Amino acid sequence: MPLALRFAIGSDVGRRRSGNQDSALAGRRLLVVADGMGGHAHGELASSLTVAAFAAMDEALPDDLSEVDLTGALVEGIEDAANRLDAGARRDPGSRGMGTTVVALLFDDARFGVLHIGDSRIYRLRDGELTRITHDHTVVQALVDEGRITPEEAAMHPRRSVLLRALQAGNDPDPEVWDDTAAPGDRYLLCSDGATAVLDDEMLQQLLGDGDRTPADVVDAVIALANEGGGPDNITCIVADAVDADDHPAVEPVFAGAAAEASEAV
Repeated sequence: MPLALRFAIGSDVGRRRSGNQDSALAGRRLLVVADGMGGHAHGELASSLTVAAFAAMDEALPDDLSEVDLTGALVEGIEDAANRLDAGARRDPGSRGMGTTVVALLFDDARFGVLHIGDSRIYRLRDGELTRITHDHTVVQALVDEGRITPEEAAMHPRRSVLLRALQAGNDPDPEVWDDTAAPGDRYLLCSDGATAVLDDEMLQQLLGDGDRTPADVVDAVIALANEGGGPDNITCIVADAVDADDHPAVEPVFAGAAAEASEAV
């Protein structure tokens, strides 16, 4: 059975931020979430430029991806994003410190490529079991990996938001990339840390595993619950179900967050 994505996307500024530095893109085969960083709107610029680069990469690909190296295409996308950030920093020296996290999935039927840098996350629900398929590039995750603190301690650690890796202007990108395989009925969640700072994996399991909730229902619930928990950061998420392509016609890509504002301004 050929697979397609039935998705929903949403982004919210949260309760404590004045602007939205997150950007996202969801389409028939490409899903991207980017969480920008840098003051004076530079985080918004970094994430929106990055999402625009991945959108351009997708547009340049053929309709048939069967002969395409999916991870190679994602690497081309982040390299283009790095070039766009560098160009932006040259135009505005004040933006030199801007950067962004990135998580991206590029699907071709049952196979897909994954790209990850930073602390935005990708989860997969399969047969009722939730798996986090990315590994945070953070100081606290490194401490957990070394056995120096527990995951519970990491959630409250004062340095929990300190990144070890991100896409930044002036630096060569260093993402993790790999290939994976989808199965009918899989449900995928891509989200910024504004969601996971409030909602733990157990809560996400409950939300994603509720078969009565559509992708849009889950997106709305994640944003609402994150805000109820204090909304400490921007909240952005994509939920996508792997479904029968014959029952789900292709749809146009949808932007969210700073990328949506940038696309409307063009």
